[in-house]
Amino acid sequence: MEVSMFLNTLTPKFYVALTGTSSLISGLILIFEWWYFRKYGTSFIEQVSVSHLRPLLGGVDSGTPSNSNSSNGDADSNRQSVSECKVWRNPLNLFRGAEYNRYTWVTGREPLTYYDMNLSAQDHQTFFTCDSDHLRPADAIMQKAWRERNPQARISAAHEALELEDCATAYILLAEEEATTIMEAERLFKQALKAGEGCYRRSQQLQHHGTQYEAQHRRDTNVLVYIKRRLAMCSRKLGRTREAVKMMRDLCVFQLMKEFPLLSMFNIHENLLESLLELQNYADVQAVLAKYDDISLPKSATICYTAALLKARAVSDKFSPEAASRRGLSTAEMNAVEAIHRAVEFNPHVPKYLLEMKSLILPPEHILKRGDSEAIAYAFFHLQHWKRVEGALNLLHCTWEGTFRMIPYPLEKGHLFYPYPICTETADRELLPTVFHEVSVYPKKELPFFILFTAGLCSFTAMLALLTHQFPELMGVFAKAFLSTLFAPLNFLMEKVESILPSSLWHQLTRI
Repeated sequence: MEVSMFLNTLTPKFYVALTGTSSLISGLILIFEWWYFRKYGTSFIEQVSVSHLRPLLGGVDSGTPSNSNSSNGDADSNRQSVSECKVWRNPLNLFRGAEYNRYTWVTGREPLTYYDMNLSAQDHQTFFTCDSDHLRPADAIMQKAWRERNPQARISAAHEALELEDCATAYILLAEEEATTIMEAERLFKQALKAGEGCYRRSQQLQHHGTQYEAQHRRDTNVLVYIKRRLAMCSRKLGRTREAVKMMRDLCVFQLMKEFPLLSMFNIHENLLESLLELQNYADVQAVLAKYDDISLPKSATICYTAALLKARAVSDKFSPEAASRRGLSTAEMNAVEAIHRAVEFNPHVPKYLLEMKSLILPPEHILKRGDSEAIAYAFFHLQHWKRVEGALNLLHCTWEGTFRMIPYPLEKGHLFYPYPICTETADRELLPTVFHEVSVYPKKELPFFILFTAGLCSFTAMLALLTHQFPELMGVFAKAFLSTLFAPLNFLMEKVESILPSSLWHQLTRI
């Protein structure tokens, strides 16, 4: 009753002043929150709640980073010589005939973009041709075949070259594009190996007789390495993983012995890491990482996330977010979290694929390091290895988003690696079939909840202030009706209490 009497005494001027004051206060809060976010990359209210209120409640921020590796990160930034948006050959690219084409037959979709296939054509011309091809008729035919855009024309040219002689590159083309099964591709690659080894031995004897022979030997070396690598991948796909590991180890040694720069583009050690993970030979995985996860070498998602997986494997089976928030992180858990942060900063797109928050597609033949294309290529082959380690995906799920709290703002500054390239989205859209795949872009820091809340509150109160100023009588009626409805349960409760309690006692309580 008293509440109703109080509301009836309020004038329209009161509602105008109330809404205007509320709008002003919420606007000031919004301006301060926005300024604080632009300067520090986080909400002030959120920062206060996390820094001061959460410790009082016994919580620990497991995403808080350690700065122990910052010096290494600076050195890593300085030593990075890789171009920001250089496109790399996917070390685990599939076979066109046996895998990519099969996907097209089943779904009617093209898994490869024209840009991706054009890059592959350029690679083939670089790997498999040289200036002395005119000396061998079959190689001259294959030089034209690699430039053909029509797949059937390339296949026909390869058969034509084989009619003249055993041509290793012709077998390669047929194994890649005409073979419809991995077993058939392996058979053709074995024939290519026999022909390639003969060419390699002959060119090795003549390599010092001039620049022309030197180029021919370099080409024959590339052909031999390519064949052996694809044979190893065939063994891996057919379940002969130990055989594949042996072949890949031999290739890594061969690659280190040779001085041809093109051999480093194959990244055979990434094939070796994946095969060793399949065998669950984690000691050998660590040994390979120790050799290739060097500060002076370009990183990859395979290197960073495999290192994180090994660190997570040591603690993930017993990791519990609730227990960690109560007692804090142990040294081993902190090392695992830091490794995950390092991997996520290098390529922030991978976790959504590993956690199956985003669907996978067939990986492209080329990848952009730190881009969505590399994330797809990594997760396509390594998701099973993360699932095999108990609790690894749970640890990743609990900690990966903490990476973005430790990266300086703006995000382009970076923390452990050189700044994230701004051109990745454009390149990934060229490499990935955007018709049925939504390209993942760099997860920028989203506006905190409190900024969005204060923005909505400011807009709402400003609109109320404007309406109240223009229509004070009408808005006064609406305000009274709203407040009466809001206080109706309270009035009902007070009436019930008044009917139950003695009138004398209720009178004393109201006086208090």
